[in-house]
Amino acid sequence: MQELCAQLDELTGLLMAELDVCKTSGCQYAENEAEYRKALRLAILDERQKGTPATITSDLCRGREDIAELKRLRDCSEAIYKASQEAINVYKLRMRMIDAQMTREWNSGGQGM
Repeated sequence: MQELCAQLDELTGLLMAELDVCKTSGCQYAENEAEYRKALRLAILDERQKGTPATITSDLCRGREDIAELKRLRDCSEAIYKASQEAINVYKLRMRMIDAQMTREWNSGGQGM
């Protein structure tokens, strides 16, 4: 039972640390998204001023190296954010599993476990 309590404490610490990672990566994702959208907007306006046909403006702008790099950064930060959310779910699941094991041991009086 003590081993299960220690595992639960360890998972709680990992969960709390991952919550901080999730918060940080979520903010980074939002910041990268904003930078990408602002740069894309300016690039589209630039293409409009040049008289570029509207049908290809979006493709041309997204293909620019600076815009593509901002999109890459945005996509990477999104992946980190989503991975952090998934890690949180895994920690919670493992904690529920340990809690269920502790309940089984407690209810059995420590017999047969």
